[in-house]
Amino acid sequence: MAQRHHLHQLTRYRAWADRLLYQSLSAVPEEALNAPQPIVFGNLLRTLHHTYCMDLVWKAHLQGVPHGLASRNPDHCPAFDALRMAQAEMDAWYIDYAASLDEQACDDIVRFTFIGGGEGEMRRGEILLHVVNHATYHRGHVAAMMYGLSVSPPTTDLPVFLREDS
Repeated sequence: MAQRHHLHQLTRYRAWADRLLYQSLSAVPEEALNAPQPIVFGNLLRTLHHTYCMDLVWKAHLQGVPHGLASRNPDHCPAFDALRMAQAEMDAWYIDYAASLDEQACDDIVRFTFIGGGEGEMRRGEILLHVVNHATYHRGHVAAMMYGLSVSPPTTDLPVFLREDS
């Protein structure tokens, strides 16, 4: 199976998992989402926001434009509903972007500067894989915090997506 097919599938998986996660969190009061948590981002909502911000950064790198962020944990964090809508739009962008790539474009090198400093380079396909993997990593953090709020996180395993997507 072609790399571009896998990347498109993974971006659709990521959007599906995000949708389930945000649905599960929609009934949680904003105060609980903002309650201090023992995590680098400070709380559940800011963890979701970090994931969104990094999606924004990688999108900018893929487009070759400035992202305008100086921190991986910006001071301003939007309310849950605004973040939910923004993440859904971002996920749709990544799905469309992955679908637009051909095999050669997946291997194109993208050069960028890390927020913390230093130069980097990755292939377009590697960036898409990282974006999906990064979100999965932080969904795990959010799921742990959800258990602490007595809210069951959704099952967002790839095999469940593949079953439901077929």
